[in-house]
Amino acid sequence: MSSHSKSHLGRVLAMLAVMIVVLCAFGTPAAAQDQSAPKWELFGGYSFLYPNSTVHGVLPGAPSGTLPLSSQLESNPRGGGASVTYNFNRWLGLTLDASKEWSAGEVTTARRIDDAGFSNVSVGPKLTYRMERLAPFFEVLVGNHHLSPDAFRDINKFGFMVGAGLDVKLDRHFALRLFRADYVYSNYRFGPQSVGTRTTELRGLRAQSGIVILLGGGEPPVPPYASCSVNPAEVYAGEEVVVTAKGSNFNPKRTVRYNWSGIQVTAAGTDASVRIDTTGLQPGSYGATANLSDGSKNGVASCSARFIVKQPHPPVISCSSNPSTVPIGGTSTITSVASSPDRRGLSYNYAASAGDISGNGATATLNTRDAQPGTVTVNCNVSDDRTPPLTASSRTTVTIEAPPAPAPEIAQLEFRLALHSIYFATARPTAENPGGGLVDSQEQILLALAKDFTKYLTYKPDAHLILGGHADERGGEEYNKGLTQRRVDRTKSYLVDHGVPADHIDTRSFGKDDNLSAEQVKQLMAQDPDLSPEDRQQMMSNLKVMVLANNRRVDVTLSTTGEQSVRRYPFNTKDFLALISTKGGEKNQPAKKRPKK
Repeated sequence: MSSHSKSHLGRVLAMLAVMIVVLCAFGTPAAAQDQSAPKWELFGGYSFLYPNSTVHGVLPGAPSGTLPLSSQLESNPRGGGASVTYNFNRWLGLTLDASKEWSAGEVTTARRIDDAGFSNVSVGPKLTYRMERLAPFFEVLVGNHHLSPDAFRDINKFGFMVGAGLDVKLDRHFALRLFRADYVYSNYRFGPQSVGTRTTELRGLRAQSGIVILLGGGEPPVPPYASCSVNPAEVYAGEEVVVTAKGSNFNPKRTVRYNWSGIQVTAAGTDASVRIDTTGLQPGSYGATANLSDGSKNGVASCSARFIVKQPHPPVISCSSNPSTVPIGGTSTITSVASSPDRRGLSYNYAASAGDISGNGATATLNTRDAQPGTVTVNCNVSDDRTPPLTASSRTTVTIEAPPAPAPEIAQLEFRLALHSIYFATARPTAENPGGGLVDSQEQILLALAKDFTKYLTYKPDAHLILGGHADERGGEEYNKGLTQRRVDRTKSYLVDHGVPADHIDTRSFGKDDNLSAEQVKQLMAQDPDLSPEDRQQMMSNLKVMVLANNRRVDVTLSTTGEQSVRRYPFNTKDFLALISTKGGEKNQPAKKRPKK
């Protein structure tokens, strides 16, 4: 083999190696999830052989002792080639290769052999670097090499090929093999060694180009996918939500990483699940987004999930008492019927205006042992388990009845309550001293009234005392209205201070309206059993003063009977002179009063 031929073959092989390295360096590798290898690759196409060989041998039929001749193969056989490759994975395959190249030459008589045919059947591994469209490969093949130079017999020998190639993928099932170049090596002997016949070495280059059919596999895998779920999907503010992401079709050899972000909420983390605190959120829609990545170019996916913060609803409650009427010291069961539209846990509490109530569940007990007759209001309250809780209230009443009293006792009380009216001195009480104005004799009348009326309420809890204030005709209308109002207020305050409930006293201020006339005063004096004829005569002589004194009073009426207090002036009391004086309560006696007989 000439040095020129060897140099040319070396340059070709070097250029192929550089081209493949450049393609691998700058090509885009196919990600595992985007490109997988076909199971079978069937190649067929044009094949060219550059033998780069010199044949050494003795021509068949030459006389004994003929020396061997040598001739370089000048022609380049052409033909076709085919191969079948089974791919174990996207990198490694096993190739069965066959090719046949031939040329039509003639035997030359001047010790030259120009033409030779070549064919092979070989098998060996194939390594492929798959990119999105390009697939450079490297192969090593060993098998039977058949060389048939002109003028010599055909010889089969074991040989090998080492080479590389480049496929361009057209679609899922077809590719174009731009080139396939293999270095071919095998050796032969075309004459006896005894006459010095050298071995014939084939050190050539086989080049091919054609179509590749891709079968099986090759389907692009499903890209990575992520799904998000939320639990629960509907909550109330303050409840926790867990959002979970699940990835599919990621490279199992890579670690999937998570990155969370919130949708109108705070959500951060690197785990497959994230917890979201909904405290303080207003009703509405919220969510979280997960970004999943295994670190590769196409190994990414994302998903989102949303949840609803619902409008809270307060609980509802109604309550009742059983029995609704009890005697003093009796008990009543208070029953609450409550529910939460949001199905929250509920707690109960109760409060009563009187008596003692106990219980913190759906029922409670009211004990009236320390309560007075009348109506007791029970407030029933319920709250749910939120923070802060939503509440609701209802109420019911229990009537406490006084024990029945014997009719004679009630009658006696009502008789005693028909007391005298309360009389005041002139211009009393004053605006400067509204808490004064009551003389001793009138205080004694009010003290007896308070005692009897308080007892009377145990039998008649709805009874009221009606106080009506009057003033004599002196003074202007506005002044008298204020004066009579101070008189009923002073009377009421004295009764309240001695045990009468304030809400059982009504007051009215008449001023100088509806005053007693002189004729009515004469009649009252005539009917007074405590006055003698001489007393009446003396009082009649001072009738004008007596009319004024009789109109400075507060009448008392009992609501249950409608009976008004007796208007009997206190002539025989020790503070008579103070009451009858027309000068602001000074002790000026208008007429001498005779001692009582």
